Amino acid sequence: MSSPQPSHPPTIRSELQAASAKIHSDSPRLDAEILLAHCLNKPRSHLLAWPEKKLQPEPFECFKQLLQQRIAGQPISYLTGSREFWSMDFAVTPDVLIPRPETELLVETALARLPNTDLQVVDLGTGSGAIAIALATERPSWHIIAADLSQAALKVAAKNAAQNNLSNIEFIQSNWCASLPDKRFDLVISNPPYIAAADLHLNRGDVRFEPPQALVSGADGLDDIRQIIPQSVEYLKNGAWLMLEHGYNQSHTVSRLFEGTQGEQQMEYCQHYSNIESLADLCGHRRVTIAQQLSENVIVNHD
Repeated sequence: MSSPQPSHPPTIRSELQAASAKIHSDSPRLDAEILLAHCLNKPRSHLLAWPEKKLQPEPFECFKQLLQQRIAGQPISYLTGSREFWSMDFAVTPDVLIPRPETELLVETALARLPNTDLQVVDLGTGSGAIAIALATERPSWHIIAADLSQAALKVAAKNAAQNNLSNIEFIQSNWCASLPDKRFDLVISNPPYIAAADLHLNRGDVRFEPPQALVSGADGLDDIRQIIPQSVEYLKNGAWLMLEHGYNQSHTVSRLFEGTQGEQQMEYCQHYSNIESLADLCGHRRVTIAQQLSENVIVNHD
């Protein structure tokens, strides 16, 4: 009776091939490479340079565990605990939304429209702190308040700020503008929830695992934006900007909200917001709408 043949030790090449066949995503090979590089504590270039290298038991076991979670749909960023944004690595947990590349348009717009001088800025719904930290890195002279209702999210954001040695960010727990200090700002910026509650995309992909409070905002996805626009009037200096990210098909409605002409029981803004403009991302989708405060604030509520 012949003895069983020893199994071949797993190699980087063989495991990546096997894992890629099991992952159901838009980028199965990339997903597998990111997970394996994470377990090896090596850059992805290491995998390409040493495809026949045998995997040691500890990183191999780590990879198998993460692979099963990825197959089940867990986002890559939550499995590795990090995500790149604005060429920086951000710690992410299931307590915060995973930073998206399209949000960089919001950062680019703020940097382009405001001067590199001593400014007061607030980032509403900061989450991982991606927007606030990107701005603080590019503009050390800006004092930035990063606000979020979630204490867990604020802890993640503060950790990311500390990792980047930033001292020009202050963290505040606030439901949008409700707990901000009694002062006016040169810029209010936000990537708020903007997905409709019945949107089928909430049952697909990474968003299934992200915090619903960071994604969903009422029947049409605009409940939070309806709060932010009138609330921000009281916190903007004359000539200051309010900049909002929103869904690819919401720019027209958001522009009308800035004008005070959309929806029932909406307050009319007595020409508080001017220079309303929607900006397109690299795919041509108008994902950011901005407006400038050009008058002193007297809100008239026409019920």
